[in-house]
Amino acid sequence: MTNRISGALRSPITFSVLAGVLIGALFLVGTGADPIAAYEAVLTGSLGADGIGSTLTTVTSVLGMALALAIPLRAGLINLGGDGQMVLGGITAAVTGLYSPLPAPLTVVLALLAGMAAGAAYATLAALCENHLGVPLLVSSLLLSYPAVSLASYLARYPLKEPGSSLPQTRAMPDGVALPAFGDSTVTFGLVLVVLAAGAYWFTDKRTAFGYEIRMTGLNARFSAYAGVERRGLTLKLMSVSGAIAGLVGAIGVLSFPYRFVDGSLTAPGYTWTGLTAALLATAAPLGTVIASFFFAVLSVGGLAMERTTEVPRELTQVLQAIVIVFLAARLTFPRFTRRKAKTDVNVKEAV
Repeated sequence: MTNRISGALRSPITFSVLAGVLIGALFLVGTGADPIAAYEAVLTGSLGADGIGSTLTTVTSVLGMALALAIPLRAGLINLGGDGQMVLGGITAAVTGLYSPLPAPLTVVLALLAGMAAGAAYATLAALCENHLGVPLLVSSLLLSYPAVSLASYLARYPLKEPGSSLPQTRAMPDGVALPAFGDSTVTFGLVLVVLAAGAYWFTDKRTAFGYEIRMTGLNARFSAYAGVERRGLTLKLMSVSGAIAGLVGAIGVLSFPYRFVDGSLTAPGYTWTGLTAALLATAAPLGTVIASFFFAVLSVGGLAMERTTEVPRELTQVLQAIVIVFLAARLTFPRFTRRKAKTDVNVKEAV
């Protein structure tokens, strides 16, 4: 038991989080604020009775995007097109919900599937650019995100715009075309769908041969190629799944309050980049990605409560996120340097 606790404290993630919290406390002291009161406000504002609903709603989007980006990242593939895939899934779900002739429950299911299909198809296009045109996935996914966001913005501002509204938004979904909510909160069934996706990712990663191929490719792409893993096919599969989950997040956003597509509402909170940060913090591990996503959702929601209670700007929580990532990168680099230095010392001694 003691060895497990000691190992957890020495882990890069734990070290990075603790270092971020400590430096954040120093920042608070420097501004004249009480760090204990500030952190207490973060916890009570995000996990208390008044804030837990907002935290779970935020977790739905952050965890969804974290999963979307962690799945290809597990194989060493970086998908930076999450915004485009999410927005395309959202606008596709909106169009499906507005024009579907099916009953409301079936329309909800169809809208979710349509959003996933749109996100998957667009992410696959980025994979095809790498496989057949030689454009690096990091570049192709990022650049393809801009036309998708612009297209959705055009549709929300012109063809699908709500008549008489001054806001760039589509008409509201018909009655009943919405995800069920838990009680009177804003938390919807979308959270369950995202958690199920996280469970499927964990099972695939830990219990299937395909998950082993993904991990092996991420650790050593050349070795996995020698072992028979076809890189192009793997890229297509992982990017399609990644895009499908991103599209699902967009569809959930449209089928939840305010039950319409609002231009900028999906991208403004920065779910894609927060999700990428969570995936990087957890090194794309399934359980770690869930925990990191919850951690960043608590910081995001709790930062608002901290600002109200202690008058400390909520931007401090963004500083904490940046510090955590910096320390994580440093922590992952130093051991390698130490081992390399130790090996060099051994070689020098043998040579002498």
